[in-house]
Amino acid sequence: MKVSEVADDAGALEKRIIELELKTAYADDLLDRLNQTVFRQQQQIEGLARALAGLRQQQAPEGPAGARNPADERPPHY
Repeated sequence: MKVSEVADDAGALEKRIIELELKTAYADDLLDRLNQTVFRQQQQIEGLARALAGLRQQQAPEGPAGARNPADERPPHY
């Protein structure tokens, strides 16, 4: 093997390593962004679940035998 062939092989190997390092860096960045997205979505889901629970409590029957205030149940055209 000639010295130039060894240098070419080393250069090609270094180029492949650099490409792999770049791909790994991009993959790490993408993974971090996806984790942040999932975290934000989970916060939204929990907030929506709390809001839904609050709405369900507001609509729960009140008083004896589930009596409700008729003024709270206006038709939608009002």
